[in-house]
Amino acid sequence: MPVHITKPATILAPHKITTAEIADDIRTHHPHHPRLAAILRVINNCGVSTRYFTQPIGSPTINGTADVHARTQQAFTDALTMAETAARTTLTQHSLTPADITGIITTHATGWSVPNLDVHLVHHLGLNPDIHRTALTTTACAGGAHALIRATEQALLRPGSRILVVAAEVLSTSYQHGDTAIEHMIYKALFGDSAAATIVSTEPLSPGLTIHSPDSLYEYVLPNSLDYYWGRIDTAGLHFDSTKKSSGGARNAMPAVVDWLAGRPVTVPVIHPGSRPIILDTAAALGLTEDDARHSLDTLAEEGNLGGVSVLRVLERTHDTPPDDGASMLMVAYGPGFTVSALHGTWTV
Repeated sequence: MPVHITKPATILAPHKITTAEIADDIRTHHPHHPRLAAILRVINNCGVSTRYFTQPIGSPTINGTADVHARTQQAFTDALTMAETAARTTLTQHSLTPADITGIITTHATGWSVPNLDVHLVHHLGLNPDIHRTALTTTACAGGAHALIRATEQALLRPGSRILVVAAEVLSTSYQHGDTAIEHMIYKALFGDSAAATIVSTEPLSPGLTIHSPDSLYEYVLPNSLDYYWGRIDTAGLHFDSTKKSSGGARNAMPAVVDWLAGRPVTVPVIHPGSRPIILDTAAALGLTEDDARHSLDTLAEEGNLGGVSVLRVLERTHDTPPDDGASMLMVAYGPGFTVSALHGTWTV
């Protein structure tokens, strides 16, 4: 039984921040950093021109000394606002009401709340009280793809399902001036805030990505990768850390993905825009070109790394210049330490 993923709706945060503004901010706060020249050179070449923050760059919860409580509270409040807007937008786009939704799967890793995003959205949207719920809270950059895997499984288990998938991340909450390593400076320029929502259904609601069987879903944990990427929380809030090993994550993980594909073609990639090397290493492993990966590269350039929202945004861009009917597609996203969540399917009209 095929499962259909509709066109996502993405909501970008309200404050557009240029890389020049990030560079100026780093100069202001770290004028005597011994690697300042190298940091500025790297962030200007990281492939991101603009990104969007939920708060102004000078606000206490981004650039100031707000503590962990203020930062996490603001991050969750902002994430919920964007998530609700994205969810309402996708329901309207597909002529659905809250009563039509049988399941909800959320992914959110940049703010803390109990109950989590799923329960808040049930209340805010007026969803059915007996809805099937899953809240993903630590999948981070793999979150969008991972949520679609779980939604596809739910749809396969319950024919007639209409599952709302919502991703929301406020990565600007990790903009910490106390973190001075060069990788932390890169993340200041790399990350953006957003939310996105889509519908996964056993009935086609629009043209889009169709998943044909459980064998089209793939999860993988790269061995010995706990020290690639990780998050930590202290009194200042959320921090995102990595080691040099992380730069080879996609390159090291893709052989397993290619083995899983077992010769199934990929002509349309939906690649998590974690960085230019991640995008290009993934495309190269699939035998694809930089032009084939243009939607991922454009998302990175114009909006940054959106965490778990990223692949939903790339899929939305793919809808804007749709492939031919029957085109073979692969969605692949990566998360900490180094995990892979992937879906293989076809474009159907």
